[in-house]
Amino acid sequence: MSTATVSLLPAGAPVTRRVRAYFAPVNRSAGVPTLFDPAQNGGFALDAPPAPWMDLGWVERFERKSASKTGVMLSGSPATVRSQMREELDATVSLTFLNWGKLQMALTAGSQHMNLLQAQAGAAANGSGGVGVAATALQGGSSATQLNLTVAQMAGFGVGQMVAVDVDYTGQTGYVGSGVSAAYVQSATAVQSDVNYIRRVTYNVGRVVAVNASGLELSGPLLAGAPTSGMAVQPIMGFVDREGGSYFQEWSALFVMEGEQGDRVLLHYPRLQAMAGAAETAEVLHAPLERLGLSGTFRALPVTDATDGELVLCFRSYLPAASTQLW
Repeated sequence: MSTATVSLLPAGAPVTRRVRAYFAPVNRSAGVPTLFDPAQNGGFALDAPPAPWMDLGWVERFERKSASKTGVMLSGSPATVRSQMREELDATVSLTFLNWGKLQMALTAGSQHMNLLQAQAGAAANGSGGVGVAATALQGGSSATQLNLTVAQMAGFGVGQMVAVDVDYTGQTGYVGSGVSAAYVQSATAVQSDVNYIRRVTYNVGRVVAVNASGLELSGPLLAGAPTSGMAVQPIMGFVDREGGSYFQEWSALFVMEGEQGDRVLLHYPRLQAMAGAAETAEVLHAPLERLGLSGTFRALPVTDATDGELVLCFRSYLPAASTQLW
């Protein structure tokens, strides 16, 4: 039996360049976030996060603050501190997304984030988009990347087009949207009983990269997976969010800081709610050109740790490099 030895370097502070952001849905109806297990998945490849985590790219101006407060128990004369207790749990996160996409816009919008449905000819102007063209029912056998349509149905679609895929609104109340809780409906009257409302807010969107004999091929899988019975597809022109509204975005978040020596710091917030409206940060590239980043501020909400029943806002994990001492 051979004996192996290794020389370890003294433990040091992680040296990182940037922060990578990943987000995953929270089941708002059940109150269940997406939990990240660093013991099982902490070493994942940055370009291939474990499902259902979605890579939102590098972020700048990342800052997290603890606003938790402690109190003391006094006894005796003179009064003497005998112990401490936690009186309030609170934490916030702020950052700037460098990439613009539907999810980045939604996270920083603070309220509902909508798809701009292709409007009907002559539709009345509306800030979040006019009445949309009729949706097209999907044929059986559709997948997350292939939307099956008849030849006649394909006439309204083309390569490069963006589409939203979801069920009709038929009076549902509560959280709506396939795959992600996209909005909360108080009543059918509140949304004008719009048959297209769920497709207006859904995150189940894609871009058509090919029109084949069976229908539309998408550039990537739909967030909600293979379409279910009753789903329809509708062309969209882009995205829109609003300053105001009563809905709060809530997502599970994971932030990764990769160390230059092979170590890694992971910050997992199971529940983050947007706490500010839409805002942009301008960075001068070369006058007069500026790059616009999406600024977001979030408040952490608690979860119960299954290990010991404690209320927790954030889990910070450190994976030391294989060549370093542990202290």
